[in-house]
Amino acid sequence: MHRDDAHPEGEAGHVTDRDRRAQLVDAAVDHVAAHGIVDLSLRRLGAAIGVSHRMLIHYFGSKEQLLVEIVRASERRQRGLLSRLHAEPGLSPAGVARRLWQQLTDPRLAGQERLFFEICGHALRGRPEAVPILEGLVADWLEPLAAAEVAAGADPATAYSRARLGLATVRGLLLDLLATGDRAGVDAAMEEFLRLYYGPE
Repeated sequence: MHRDDAHPEGEAGHVTDRDRRAQLVDAAVDHVAAHGIVDLSLRRLGAAIGVSHRMLIHYFGSKEQLLVEIVRASERRQRGLLSRLHAEPGLSPAGVARRLWQQLTDPRLAGQERLFFEICGHALRGRPEAVPILEGLVADWLEPLAAAEVAAGADPATAYSRARLGLATVRGLLLDLLATGDRAGVDAAMEEFLRLYYGPE
């Protein structure tokens, strides 16, 4: 018996379903970041994070729904990183973008990025389990990105347009990297985008 099987409503009643669900998602994100998504099954994932596959079904309903939550949690972590980078003293807007890009393209996180595009594809094909990922896919990023643009002197309308352009460019280059593996070419394209976007430093 896995250690959580005896307490499907939480460990000894001290952890709510919502808390335990969040803990399992965090553990799953860490596992995907470290090991990728090749041959990922609920049974293997459960064994890796210390629960049975039955418990994962209890909390998430299906593998697809768990994968959606992994993507959502990964996106939240990335937005948290962006906020921390913006708070670093002395780091220019281009420096923030460059540091975030370095984090997003860390080879160890390729599995998360691949999963992101896979789930988006399922959502765009109307797979009901994946459709929720489209909620906030753009809007959740526009607020912090536009706020940074306003802080740098842009008017709100321009800030949102620039934020959307930046988000689309980063995601496009991430897809390019996954498809081609051309790290040098993609990094060079990002540097050119930063030069055009922020001007010479």
